[in-house]
Amino acid sequence: MPEHVGDTTPGTPTGQVRDFLRGRREQIAQRWADEPLFRAVFTVSRDEAVEAGKAVVDALAEVADVGRVEDPDAPGFAPVRDQLGRMAAARSRGGLSTGQVSGELAGLRPPVENMLLEELRDAPAEHVRACATTLTVLMGTLRVLVMQTALSEGQALIDRQRLQLMEVATPVIKLWDGIVAVPLIGTLDSARSQVVMETLLEAVVEQRARYAILDITGVPTVDSLVAQHLMKTVQAARLMGAECIVSGIRPAIAQTIVHLGLDLGGVITRAGLADALGYALHQLGAGIFNTTSNGTDQR
Repeated sequence: MPEHVGDTTPGTPTGQVRDFLRGRREQIAQRWADEPLFRAVFTVSRDEAVEAGKAVVDALAEVADVGRVEDPDAPGFAPVRDQLGRMAAARSRGGLSTGQVSGELAGLRPPVENMLLEELRDAPAEHVRACATTLTVLMGTLRVLVMQTALSEGQALIDRQRLQLMEVATPVIKLWDGIVAVPLIGTLDSARSQVVMETLLEAVVEQRARYAILDITGVPTVDSLVAQHLMKTVQAARLMGAECIVSGIRPAIAQTIVHLGLDLGGVITRAGLADALGYALHQLGAGIFNTTSNGTDQR
C-alpha cells in the first residue's frame, strides 16, 4: 500500500492526486474521449464521451478523497459502476476479448499519469513517485471494478439467455379444443422443471384447457427432485381445473420412480402421446375414427 494512502490532507500523495483530478477534470476527460474505450463506445457524439469521462474522473476523485484507492467497492464508484460495466460489455460485444478490454482500461492511465508528472515537475522526486504510485493503484482499482461489473453483467446475460432457451425448448402445443401438450426433450433439471410448470399453467389458463399432457418420451432420465417437480405440476394443473396426463414414461424412468418410492397412483399415465390424446378426446366425448381399407372403425 502506498505511504500515506489513507491520509487525504493537502500535500499528501493521496490528497495531491485528489486535487489534481479535480483541477484537471476537463483536460483528462478530453484526453480520454480519444482513447479506444471511449471513442469506440460513444460513436455518435464526442461530447457524450467527454461527459462520461468527467463522471469517471469525479468518481476517482471522490474515492481518493476518502482514502480508499485500493477498494473497488468504495461508494465513490457507485455513480459510474453501471456505466463503465456497459461500456466494457459493449466492447466485448464488439468482438474484443476480456484481455483486450482490460488493455483498453489500462490505456486510460498513461494520459493521466503524464499530466500528473507534468504538474509535479518541480516537486521532490520522492513525492512524485509516491503520487504516481497512488494514481497507479487508483487506476488499477478502477480497472478491477470495471472487469468485475462486466463479468457480473455477462453472467446475468447468460442466465437470461439460458432461461429464454429453456422457454423456447418447452413449447406448449394446443392439440384440440380443451387439450394442450408439452413435449419434453432433453435433460430436465430443477430450473427447467419450474419453467415447464409455469408455461403449462399459463397455457391452461389461456386455452381454458381441461386436459394437459406432459409427454416425457424424449427425456432420458429423471432424478428425485425433477420427479417431485412433475408431481407438483400435476397437482398445480388440477388446482387450475385441468387434468394432467403424463405420457411416454420409458422403462428406465419407471424403474427410477419405483426405486424412489414415488406414488403415481393419482396420476393418469399413458404409453405415448397418441394414447394420451386419445384418452383426453374420449373424456371430452369426441369420437375417434380409424379409416382403413376394410372400412371405418370407431375407437
